[in-house]
Amino acid sequence: MKIAVVIPAYNEEKTIGDVLNVVKEVETIDEIIVVDDGSLDHTAEIARLEGVKVISLEKNVGKGGAVKVGFNSTDAEIIVLLDADLLNLSPRHINALLEPVINGSADMTLGIFGNGRFRTDFAQKVAPTLTGQRAIKRELLEATAHLDLARFGVEKALTECAKEKKANVVPVKLDGVSHVTKEEKLGFWEGFKARVRMYWEILKAMH
Repeated sequence: MKIAVVIPAYNEEKTIGDVLNVVKEVETIDEIIVVDDGSLDHTAEIARLEGVKVISLEKNVGKGGAVKVGFNSTDAEIIVLLDADLLNLSPRHINALLEPVINGSADMTLGIFGNGRFRTDFAQKVAPTLTGQRAIKRELLEATAHLDLARFGVEKALTECAKEKKANVVPVKLDGVSHVTKEEKLGFWEGFKARVRMYWEILKAMH
């Protein structure tokens, strides 16, 4: 059973290397793919230095489009989706995401932050299905309509598809894991505006 990790990344030069170093420690993973979504920084170069497959997109197409490019570039039967800005990720977290899908007890797992940072923990409690950390059977990804148009709504699109297909979805606690917030990346006001745009994309994906 082939397993691939797909990491969509946009301007994540500060964290992508650390995330990849953790992923490379997981022995069950056969392929690691970073989709550089039109980054303006050194995200792609850093990922290439880690020796993983890097697909560089000329312009930013959004998270959904980047995910679709990534899973279309592999024939893996299980796809792990990870954000490129994760903090305190370890191999045990990735293995916890994978185990239910590998053993057949889940079609998709949802990685839920806990005991990490208040802001990210709280956001996950409010909307646990919006997590970007998942392990998914290939057929469920392929069945998700218009994934490339979902942009930030990719998580909602995947969750809705799982409901329609009556897929078995299992939450997995990612103890201590969090991510860099948009406000930290961009400054308060620019980060706030980016967050509003993200929520708008998610709301559009709900309809």
